[in-house]
Order: sequence, then structure tokens, then C-alpha cells
Amino acid sequence: TEIALEFEKEIEISDMRNEIAQLSLGNIEVKTFGNSNGILVRTELQEVPAAIFPNVVKAINKSIEKHIPGLQKTEVSRTENSVVYQVSDNETVKNVIAQLAKDGFQATPLSYEDTNTQLTVHVGIADWIEENLIEKHPDNPFKVLKEDQVGPKIGNELKRDAVVAVAFALLVILIYLGFRFKFVFSIGAVITLFHDVMITLGMFSLLYGLIPGLNLEISSAVVAAFLALVGYSINDTVVVFDRVRENMKLHKTEELMKNINDAINKTMRRTIITSVTTLITVTVLLIFGGDVLRGFAFTLFFGILIGTYSSIFVSSSFVYEYSTRSKKRIEF
Repeated sequence: TEIALEFEKEIEISDMRNEIAQLSLGNIEVKTFGNSNGILVRTELQEVPAAIFPNVVKAINKSIEKHIPGLQKTEVSRTENSVVYQVSDNETVKNVIAQLAKDGFQATPLSYEDTNTQLTVHVGIADWIEENLIEKHPDNPFKVLKEDQVGPKIGNELKRDAVVAVAFALLVILIYLGFRFKFVFSIGAVITLFHDVMITLGMFSLLYGLIPGLNLEISSAVVAAFLALVGYSINDTVVVFDRVRENMKLHKTEELMKNINDAINKTMRRTIITSVTTLITVTVLLIFGGDVLRGFAFTLFFGILIGTYSSIFVSSSFVYEYSTRSKKRIEF
């Protein structure tokens, strides 16, 4: 569960961490979001723990009593994430829902008929956090910027779709380069791209928990960054391959190693200048882009570094290694 809040006044992030840590919700991550008035709260829990749920119900009753003193109500039932109340009439149902909303609770009528006298109050992790922050900071109101919940089903779908997207991109590139150059070149390019994606993915794992602000997760924006990285890296690789092919056509009697080496040397300056220029932009995005764009910028930052290295040292080397081991001459 992830919730982003923006307060009207400036807040102290360390105080926020201490306050939210006292809610007994297990491992919770709290960091700034946007400017100094915003926070991002993330927890692995998706439902309020059973031990805390009675406290949530007390908070709901307290909120109703505060706004509508002496209201006659009956608790009809409760589930893991909701409580159902019955009141006297339909107008009271609407009034209770409106008043609960002021304290951050989400309530809905059980039905929309004029004779309905019951309402459901939904209780989630985000609701409990909001309720406590309202109580602790009555003079500093806030608004909810976003509230997301990712369950195992959605997580598995995202993981599957990410793998399919990257694999499909690599397959189409393999086919295209097989026609554009030679099949061995296309295999070398795809191995290079796979290498780039896997090492960049490894950076997510290695740096998680080591550097504040880089506890990043694989979101849809990050998957988009991986696909952008695949496109960027293959562009560099194709430039080198193009020069290799040109050299092999002009110098048919030269050794393959010399043709490849000359091609890499001739494109080296272009590759480095292009990468450094792009890195400057991505670095600015990584530093100043905020939490929303940090995962995207992080992926591109390391991906460009690794992609530049692989375009020079991996893709063409594979072509040479294949030619040497198979003892087959590559000709255009």
C-alpha cells in the first residue's frame, strides 16, 4: 500500500517517521514526496492488522460522535476491511457519510434506495494512517495526492507483462537485424541488449536499502525505461555494426579483427559524445525529477552507462568470437 500526502505547512520528515512508526503497522517506509510539504508512505500490509482493527472502529465511532453527538446507531457487521452501521433514516446515512469524509474515512450507503438506513465504512491501511495524522496535526491539514494498492495478482501480472514486453522487443530486433546485416550480428546485438537489461536490473537489487532514496521498485514507468534502454542501446550497436560492414566491403582481404577494431575506433568519439550528452539530461532528471520519475531516470542512467560499454566491448566481440570458433568467414 502506497499513499502520498501533501500538507499545507512544511513538515519535519523525521517527526513523521516517528509518528507513523508508532502505529504498529510493521515495516513502513516514509520519505519526502515532491517538496518539503509532501510525504510518501509505503507499507507491505494491505489490510489493517486484526489487533489494531478495534482501535480503528473506536476512531470511527469517535468521529461520528464528534460531528453528530448523541446519534443512535447500531453496528450491524464487520469484515476484515469494513464496518456496517444502521441509523434511523436515509438522510442520516448521507449526513454520517459526509461527516466521516472530513476525517478521512471512506463511507458509502449500503444501497441507493430512499429507504436505505445502512452505510459501510471502508477501513484500509491508508485510512488508518490518514486518521492518525489528522489527529496528530489538527492545525496542518493535508490532501491525498495518490493512493495505490498492489496485490500479488497485480504484481504477478506486471511481472509477466514486463518480461513479455522486453522479450518481444528483443525478438523483433533479432529478426530485423538478421535481415539488415547477418544472423550472427543480430544474435550479438540481442545478447548485448540482454546483458544491458540484466545488469541494470541487478543494480536495482544491489543498491536497494544501501542508498537513501534508491529503494526502487519495478513499476510500469521502470518497464518503459527498460524498453527505452533497449532502443537506445541497439542504436549505438547498429552504428558500430554499420561501420564494420562498410569496412568489410571496402577491405575484403583485411582480418576481421582489424575491420572491427577500426570500426569501433571510428565510432568511439560519436558514441561517447552521444552518451555523455544524454547522461547530463538523465542526471538532472534523476536529481530533480522527484520520486515519481526517479525509477525511470535511475534505469536510464545506469542503462546508458552499461549500454555504451556493451556497444563497444560486447556486441562486436561476439561476432569476432563466433567467426574465430566456427572458422567461417563473414562476407557482405
